[in-house]
Amino acid sequence: MPTYTWTYEDADGAPVTADAAPAQDFATQADAESWVGEAWGELLAAGVEAVRLREDDHEIYGPMSLRPAE
Repeated sequence: MPTYTWTYEDADGAPVTADAAPAQDFATQADAESWVGEAWGELLAAGVEAVRLREDDHEIYGPMSLRPAE
């Protein structure tokens, strides 16, 4: 069974530490996307500017900005 995780980046594209954005595993892509839809504001406040979704060792998509579209 695949595991879905988010990785987090700052404004320069550098990884954000686990202290600001703890690692979390999800059983489905839908669960992961639902969670980030609820947590994006907290992540942004913690210094996360963009996220990438991974399925095990493969990137599904990203980087995806957490900033609202203008």
